[in-house]
Amino acid sequence: MTSPAPTQHRPVLLRETIQGMELKPGMTVIDGTVGAAGHSSEIWKRIQPGGRLIGLDRDPEMLARSSCRLGDSADLIHASYLDADGVLEHLSVEKVDRLLVDLGLSSDQLADDQRGFGFATEGQLDMRFDMTQGKPVHHWLNKADVAEITKVLSEYGEEPQAAQIAAKVVDARRSQPITSVAALREIIEKVAGGRGRAAGKSHPATRTFQALRIFANAELEHLQRFLTITAPSVLKPGGLLAVITFHSLEDRLTKQALADREVWADSSKKPIGPTPLEIKMNPRSRSAKLRIGIRAEAEIDHISAES
Repeated sequence: MTSPAPTQHRPVLLRETIQGMELKPGMTVIDGTVGAAGHSSEIWKRIQPGGRLIGLDRDPEMLARSSCRLGDSADLIHASYLDADGVLEHLSVEKVDRLLVDLGLSSDQLADDQRGFGFATEGQLDMRFDMTQGKPVHHWLNKADVAEITKVLSEYGEEPQAAQIAAKVVDARRSQPITSVAALREIIEKVAGGRGRAAGKSHPATRTFQALRIFANAELEHLQRFLTITAPSVLKPGGLLAVITFHSLEDRLTKQALADREVWADSSKKPIGPTPLEIKMNPRSRSAKLRIGIRAEAEIDHISAES
């Protein structure tokens, strides 16, 4: 197997995340979205000697990148952060001290022409984190009706022109199936016109591609169950959960879950965002928000009952 190309990804809110997690030697930590190990490489340094790092990712290609960086210093496992409890059982680990999930898309994933995550690429519309499961999102896009597509774009992308884009997609696929990034991007640009093209504005395809990616990977469903069931069950009492979100849907779910004082003893009053310098150095960090929750001391019986 060939080694992956050097990573293009810069971990966001790195200093703030490392400080907020209050890491100490000997701790056991899960990075639920290990990616290229941008956060994990710094976490590992701070939990030595005697610490244990467990890295999870739904994307096998990201695990290959993290393996190049971390080597044998971490347990790297192909799994969703949603399944962290099962992973701990497999590793004979009861609870962990710290838990991190970074919900952003890696720059490496965005730049990969074979994945279809980025609207600037030219490959197939796939969008699966785990390409060993399910089907590329274009299979759904070429079967769904206008109402179904509109619902996905509205709910997961908060796209104001969802209905117009959906109608155009259904119309365009009558002559040829929409299977490529370029084909979908062209449709969206025709609907949106010049919207989003001014300096500093996002491309008009941004919301649609976000929506399709979230839908294809059931991201919000994963996050909801993780926050309410998995995270509380794997953290020690007093343990810390750090969540980095990139859009309002994720941040809203995180804020609501961490407000439950039966489960979380305390949580961030306001999210921590990037500094102006970080935004300048890494524009993709501009929408990032970090929230931290402290696991309540009392065990909650209903969590295990619901799982």
